[in-house]
Amino acid sequence: MVHTYGMAKMNRRTTFALDEETILRLRKLAAIWHVSQAEVVRKAIKKAESEFNTGNKDKLDLLRQYHEREEMKIEVADTYLDEVAENRSSWGRE
Repeated sequence: MVHTYGMAKMNRRTTFALDEETILRLRKLAAIWHVSQAEVVRKAIKKAESEFNTGNKDKLDLLRQYHEREEMKIEVADTYLDEVAENRSSWGRE
């Protein structure tokens, strides 16, 4: 019988090339949290994903609120989007 003691069962391995400062931070966090370096990476990825999803939700909510207030006329928005498209088409040519 295999005991994992509440830890996730790992079935994939990967290799990272990290700079010295990041390695030191990783080791420090592992020591402070009393977990493996791999667990620090898992926790960091989970937190980053959660913050990203929350940030996108907030942005979408703000955009919805803006549209509900109907402060910008469609013609003004279309003109703005045309200007953005024109500016983007010149990117890389300068």
